[in-house]
Amino acid sequence: MRSIRVETSAATILLTEAPETKIKDRQTGEIATDANSGEPLMTLGVVYIEDGESSLLKVTIPQSGVGEGLALGAPVALPGLVARPWESTFSGQQRHGIAFRAAAVTPAAFPAQVGV
Repeated sequence: MRSIRVETSAATILLTEAPETKIKDRQTGEIATDANSGEPLMTLGVVYIEDGESSLLKVTIPQSGVGEGLALGAPVALPGLVARPWESTFSGQQRHGIAFRAAAVTPAAFPAQVGV
């Protein structure tokens, strides 16, 4: 499926869940890896705030993309953030959603507020 680039310049993104190893198969404990590089993948939780609305997102990043100095509740940057629609059948039920992936997660600053 096609990836859709997510424009983040007008958003505030706050870290809500620290990066942790992404598990591909919970029964075997197999770690998810990037299909091209073979690098282990991580997942993290963020709240994405833009235009007065917020969404909780799970984002996948390569292990090498985890920046130093990340703190829960602090703003982060997600360079190369893309959204990819997905669809699958699980136990006879059709499921669908949007997967988010970024090249990295790094500490960021709160955006300047206009008129304050």
